[in-house]
Amino acid sequence: MVKIAFLGAGSSVFAKNVLGDCLCVPGLKDAHIALVDIDPKRLADSERMMNNLNRNLSGRATVEATRDRRAALQSADFVVNAIQVGGYEPSTIIDFEVPKKYGLRQTIADTLGIGGIMRTLRTLPVLLEFAHDIEELCPDAWFLNYTNPMAMLTGGLLRATGVRAVGLCHSVQVCASHLCRMLELPDDDLRAKIAGINHQGWLLKITRHGEDLYPEIKRRAFQDEHFHKDSVRFEVMRQFGYYVTESSEHTSEYLPYFIKATHPELIERYRVPLDEYPRRCVNQIEKWRQMREELTNSVDLTHERTHEYASSIMDSIIHDRPYQLGGNVINNGLITNLPSDACVEVPCLVDGNGVQGTHVGALPLQCAAVNTTNINVQLLTIEAALTHKREHIYHAALLDPHTSSELTIDEIRSLVDELMEAHGDYLPKYR
Repeated sequence: MVKIAFLGAGSSVFAKNVLGDCLCVPGLKDAHIALVDIDPKRLADSERMMNNLNRNLSGRATVEATRDRRAALQSADFVVNAIQVGGYEPSTIIDFEVPKKYGLRQTIADTLGIGGIMRTLRTLPVLLEFAHDIEELCPDAWFLNYTNPMAMLTGGLLRATGVRAVGLCHSVQVCASHLCRMLELPDDDLRAKIAGINHQGWLLKITRHGEDLYPEIKRRAFQDEHFHKDSVRFEVMRQFGYYVTESSEHTSEYLPYFIKATHPELIERYRVPLDEYPRRCVNQIEKWRQMREELTNSVDLTHERTHEYASSIMDSIIHDRPYQLGGNVINNGLITNLPSDACVEVPCLVDGNGVQGTHVGALPLQCAAVNTTNINVQLLTIEAALTHKREHIYHAALLDPHTSSELTIDEIRSLVDELMEAHGDYLPKYR
């Protein structure tokens, strides 16, 4: 019997997608599913939901809910991570409101930028605690990380521990088809090659029936009728030649060109949704209040398999069935013109041996250069989290493309200090 430990199971909607997918796979229907969360109410909600799903999908799974992480991890084959440290309140509010005092505006703030740095510093220590338990209790398990900042958390975990891990994001598998639908192009029989870093993977090739689609994609994307649909990404494609995997609202804060206090007209021109993530959090909290009864207590609850990677990875490893995905792994020469210790997002092959990144070679020089501006921040933030040296937090913030384009050195150091103070006990002590 396969054992799946789900950390952060209080995220009931996401747990439904990942674990519901597992119950749709014949070889996983009898899994032992251990749900873990620190919120007993949300944990109980997810337990009821999973028991209803298990019954209605003709599963034979054993579902247990516990706040004892070590008990859940004992002899696990797979560990799914979907935690958020600090939640919307206080941490997300702090990550937006404190920088705003300095005139630094953000959209999502969960992957890069000053918000992404802070999120890593409070989350990676928790993941390292998970990893130490995994090394002791289930050393052969695969750790499937869904928590952002993807590159910094997965990279830090792989660098500092012996845990077998891969980072999984939603943007890779939907990138090519979403782009075609947005530009009113057919999306059947697409073939795409994507490589780079998380949220900044490059669509290097895209074909349909063997024909290169890039010329038509670029012709349509730069027309007025389409450009506004994804204006930041289309501008990046115009300047650097390739489309990136993550949305315009994310991309706008990974580069220094789109959110500038001295040029407020850019916000309207590129339709940049400032403070987008706090709005989403508020809407999601309200939506959960409305749907909680239906999702957790419905005796008729069912599920159709989604495009999430987790269940396919499990099925592939258990039954040695080859499978391909876009995953986040340590570079180690897979992309030859990016740092070897960076966490890169590349095509990966999965089988009975686990998840293996594949060789990509060199990215177009300008694409590698853009990735490197983000990797600099990632590596320095990981270094800060692992060594607890405060100076590296300053280094990361000083090199962040958006932060450094808006603030002075003194402002950046002061901002870091104020954020560290505001987050309090959510952060370890930094020397």
